[in-house]
Amino acid sequence: MAKSSYLIMKVLGNILLYVSAALFIFPLYWMVTGAFKNQSSSVKIPPDWIPTKITMANFSNLINDGSIFYWLYNSGFVSVIATVGVVLIASMAGYALTKRKFKGSEFFFSAVLIAMFIPRQITLVPLFTMMRDLGLVNNLASAILPVLTIPFAVFMMKQFSESVPTELLEAGRIDGCSEIGLFFKLFFPIIKPAIGALAIFTFTYAWNDYLWQLIMLSDKTKMTINVGISTLVSEYVANYGLQMAAASLGFIPVFIIFISFQKYFVKGITLGGVKG
Repeated sequence: MAKSSYLIMKVLGNILLYVSAALFIFPLYWMVTGAFKNQSSSVKIPPDWIPTKITMANFSNLINDGSIFYWLYNSGFVSVIATVGVVLIASMAGYALTKRKFKGSEFFFSAVLIAMFIPRQITLVPLFTMMRDLGLVNNLASAILPVLTIPFAVFMMKQFSESVPTELLEAGRIDGCSEIGLFFKLFFPIIKPAIGALAIFTFTYAWNDYLWQLIMLSDKTKMTINVGISTLVSEYVANYGLQMAAASLGFIPVFIIFISFQKYFVKGITLGGVKG
């Protein structure tokens, strides 16, 4: 009896997982299939769940216009620079907070925790004022700098840094290794799983940062992919097929990054779960 109950629960669990996976995958399926539909098919009711007339006109229009290349380049530039910066800054902060205790370190970490609970919308006006005073409006730097100050990144790296053996760093100091050498040669390689997880989070965050980039970037050649897609809506009608095609192209880099760092991401999350 117990065995049959176990099998029933297992089957029900698998069904629930498959249904959940289908629900999560469906928006992606709808986006990709919508990219190959014309306008009449895109707004058809009831909709065509499977495209009956496949067209490449949406991709051709995007390529002929040429703006999509600017948008993808800008998004890639912002996301890569932001990811590298966040990884370095957060790793150094985690190292300093756990392995180089200093006066006020607890206060600094408390400030980071408090900053995590501040809604982002509250910071938009002061951030815009700051960027305007620095002359960075309509500049890609304005899309990068706010990402470098993500409090969660410092919190995450601080938690992972506590698992690095202090004795290993002390042995390096005895051998005459400099502080920079300790960080890059001993500390940095050990926290690679955490770096991989943080890199995926940061890249995705910077790539999908629509609201702030919409506020700061108005020149069509400076727009990122998300802001650029919003310009594909005319005054009276939205070309859904064109938008879906642009969104599909914008999804590819994020997918490649996730696949490339997947093993580090999974390992980082697993270590974080074991630590917690």
